[in-house]
Amino acid sequence: MLRNYFKIAWRNIIRNKTFSFINVLGLALGMTGSLLILLWVQNERSIDQFHANGPRIYQVLENQQWTGNDISTTPATPGPLAAALTAEIPEIEKSVKITWEEEHLLTVGEKAYKEKGRYASRDLFQIFSFPLVQGNPKTAIAGPSSIVISEKVAMKLFGRTNVVGQTIRVDNKDDYQITGVVQDIPATSSLKFDFVLPEEPYEKQNEWLTKWDNNGIRTFALLHANADRDAVNKKILNFVKKHDKNVTTITTFLFPYEAAYLQSKFTNGKPDGGRIEYVHLFTVVAVFLLIIACINFMNLATARSAKRAKEVGIRKVVGAERSYLIGQFVGEAMLMALMSLLIAIVLTQLLLSPFNTLTEKHISIQYSSPFYWLTLLSLALITGIVAGSYPALFLSSLQPIKVLKGTLRFKAGAVFLRQGLVVFQFALSLLLIIGTLIAGRQVDYIRTKNLGLDRENVIYMSLEGDLSKRFDSFREELLRAPGIQNVSSAGNDPMAIGSSTIGVEWKGKPEGDKTLFTNMGVSYDFVKTMKIKLLGGREFSKGFVTDSTNYLVNEEAARRMGMKDPVGQDLKFWGRSGKIIGLMKNFHVNSLRVAIEPLILRLDSTNYTLLVRTYPGQTEQALKSMERLAKQFNPAYPFAYRFADESFREQYKSETLVGKLANYFAIIAIFIACLGLFGLAMFTAEQRTKEIGVRKVLGASVPSIVLLLSRDFLKLVLISIFIASPIAWYVMNQWLDNYVYRIGVEWWVFLLAGILAIAIAQLTVSYQSIRAALMNPVKSLRSE
Repeated sequence: MLRNYFKIAWRNIIRNKTFSFINVLGLALGMTGSLLILLWVQNERSIDQFHANGPRIYQVLENQQWTGNDISTTPATPGPLAAALTAEIPEIEKSVKITWEEEHLLTVGEKAYKEKGRYASRDLFQIFSFPLVQGNPKTAIAGPSSIVISEKVAMKLFGRTNVVGQTIRVDNKDDYQITGVVQDIPATSSLKFDFVLPEEPYEKQNEWLTKWDNNGIRTFALLHANADRDAVNKKILNFVKKHDKNVTTITTFLFPYEAAYLQSKFTNGKPDGGRIEYVHLFTVVAVFLLIIACINFMNLATARSAKRAKEVGIRKVVGAERSYLIGQFVGEAMLMALMSLLIAIVLTQLLLSPFNTLTEKHISIQYSSPFYWLTLLSLALITGIVAGSYPALFLSSLQPIKVLKGTLRFKAGAVFLRQGLVVFQFALSLLLIIGTLIAGRQVDYIRTKNLGLDRENVIYMSLEGDLSKRFDSFREELLRAPGIQNVSSAGNDPMAIGSSTIGVEWKGKPEGDKTLFTNMGVSYDFVKTMKIKLLGGREFSKGFVTDSTNYLVNEEAARRMGMKDPVGQDLKFWGRSGKIIGLMKNFHVNSLRVAIEPLILRLDSTNYTLLVRTYPGQTEQALKSMERLAKQFNPAYPFAYRFADESFREQYKSETLVGKLANYFAIIAIFIACLGLFGLAMFTAEQRTKEIGVRKVLGASVPSIVLLLSRDFLKLVLISIFIASPIAWYVMNQWLDNYVYRIGVEWWVFLLAGILAIAIAQLTVSYQSIRAALMNPVKSLRSE
């Protein structure tokens, strides 16, 4: 019977090539879009899911409540926390502290490469499943001079991976012995590194790491198999305060490591989304695309039901049961779904490379995986059933007597349902169009917003090796080089300052005030180099020896300290007394998702980032000068730089990606919807051939006939605009609420989306309408 179903289905597909082509193409495009999205979703959900101890690994997070009632959550924790947790909490089997990823110079003989790595305590490879191809996970980073490198680094430096016992020089200063080689970190790990150094050298360089009131590293804990996380959370709630009575505003808790990548956003100390919102959003988009494609099939099948009514009537007369007919029509839909799936697999494979480039992923299709093929077949099966269910139920319900007598009249409900599906289809497409327009405007707003400083023509470069020791000489040489306007340095990227403190005192400070001030060390000419506007006073100058203890503050810092005229007033920072010598206009020191924070700048000679402003149009010339001087002053390090504008764009990579993906999928959605509209217009024109011929004989003009055929479709599109607009307004307002600095949702966006939808629908329908209107009435009437 199954064979018979497919044989009949195949004959019908061949007999109605145009409608079959529209259906298969629509389903194939819908499946391709859905497959790409689902591959991306699967990849996102697989991040950090490969560790054998995964369900027992937790990240220790801190809730900090400095001012007001707002609670901020951070993964930065004190240095002594990891060891204390293992020693004092019986439910914790092991714990590890890990620094943030940073670049270091690795040298072996004449080979020198800058690679990204971390410092970590000894249990790293016992908690996380990063397999060592050489070395013992228990002792690999146990010694103070040991180093574990990845296979990739081993191949670059030695040309082989059996390198345990060899020596590597780090940052051209200290030698480390290789005690392990780890497999390259998989792309599905959020914790990345190409080498690991032991914690001891880092602690020697950073005394703050031994204190409980400083946060700067990440802490992870492995619980025993039968441990209760809630019970542990109660024990560690005030763990930091227990060890330092002065730390009264911090509480700690465990958060599942496997969930941390997708759920990194917290509001007032509670999980509140993160990347999981994008995963949910695009899963919905994938379902939308399939639904839009399925609606095409349903609409065209039911619209053409009159042509198949006789076939149904004859089959029923010769004894076919309704279940047989349902099977036949569902089988027909499933055959088309399978054909579409084959096309979708080919399209997905062809588009995967540019899709990976766009999403910066390494997604591949697992053709050897039975699960993958099961998923694909399930996709085709579900699509076929959804697309074929309504036409099957509708056609199998026709009465054979009425069909064969020619007295069959389709109920208004069937037409109404078909129109409703078109409205639903276009409403979904409009949701995507409006969402794309608003997301694009927000990304553009972020890109062009005046940050309060000028990031154009600014180059960043790390002050490493001899450059940090000879900064003043290097700076003087740079200033004499062609193309370079100003030079300064800072402790951080000026648009992503991560350091903050409550250690600020001023006259009249309220008792118990714990205002958190963002702060950064800078060198001379920072304000001039970044083109920050000074509202009063001056910036740091070599002409004032007292500037080593003086400060610059922004408007927000002055407001928080209640200073109307801050210049000249006393300020104590980390116990160092000085005066405020300049008031800066507010500029964004962090993401536009958060409000401008109070900022204090101090003079510091140990900065890590060189800031170079070039003259407009002379960047290439300036870079050549920088490279020449960098090789002269710091020959052991390869020359590397990045533009401030690139660094800024990196902060908003997620928004840019969402905007681009939404753009592409909105185009696919509207194209599929228009395919369906095209098919319906073609069918309508066929049905009304005789009517059009009579109207033309009676003098109807071509425009009036085009309007006659188009207006019914345009009414449906108008209805879909009215349905989609309020839903889109609500959804996009929710998304924009994630930003402190955001655009408003303006009425003209909905008008523009509506005009676009109407124009596209009109263009789609016009071809068939004009073709029908231009037909010779004699031929059309004779054919009838």
